[in-house]
Formats: sequence, structure tokens, C-alpha cells
Amino acid sequence: MTHIIKPNLEGRALRIGIVQSRFNPEVCAGLLSACLAELDRRGVSENDITLATVPGALEIPVVLGAMATSRKYDGLIALGAIIRGETYHFEVVSNESARGIGQISVLYDLPVANAVLTTENDAQAVARMYVKGAEAAQVVIEMIHLLNDPNL
Repeated sequence: MTHIIKPNLEGRALRIGIVQSRFNPEVCAGLLSACLAELDRRGVSENDITLATVPGALEIPVVLGAMATSRKYDGLIALGAIIRGETYHFEVVSNESARGIGQISVLYDLPVANAVLTTENDAQAVARMYVKGAEAAQVVIEMIHLLNDPNL
């Protein structure tokens, strides 16, 4: 018989690290509030959540790496907003932060939910911040359980 691994969104007893960018503060605050509300809804204790803030999206991976190295966390979440401006800088920051976040997950065999928004304008970022913040919480919880499933 085929073993089907079903999604598990139970957050009790999970330790979660969050790294949040302070750039684009309104959007990042919305991402964080939605993420924390969903973690709470899923049973993650406030005492099992550590939040570190960084200046911008490019600094997120280095702090995720430090958290991963500590082995204190079952999963990590990256929160931030990169909104297109008038220069090529948008592409550099978007690509490099996404690459760095992805590398942490693979290098440390640790779930990392990437909720760093990359949008064309402020309105798009505001429209997505609550949904993506909540989804980041769901993704990290589901991936923690999936990677710990003995049938994987």
C-alpha cells in the first residue's frame, strides 16, 4: 500500500525563529502580525518564538544562518518586503535575498518559509501582507512535520 503523508499543521511544542526586515515597516509589521496570529492559532507557544529584526532583506539570510547553526529551532521564517523602485537594485535585492534564504534551508536541512514579498508597488505589498504572513506560519509548521515523518 502506498504511504501518503498528510499535511500536519499542529504547532504545539514547535520552536520557531523569525527574521524580519525593518525596511518597508508598514508592510513588514503586517506580515509579522499575521504570522504571529497564525502561529498562535496553530498552537505555537509565544515562549517558543524568537524574533530578530534586521535592516533589510539582504541581511535576512545571515541571521537565519546564525539561528540554524544554533540548532534551537525546528523551523525558521523570513519576513520582508522588497518593492520595485526606479533602479536595478530591486532585482539584486530580490534575487540575492531569495537565494540566501533558500541556501539556509538546504545547507542546514531545516524548513525555512520565505515570506519576503517582491512587488511592483506599495499597494501590491499591502494587499498581500496578511495572507503571506499567515501562509509563512502554515508552511513552516507543515514542512517541520513533513521532514520529521519517518516514512519520508
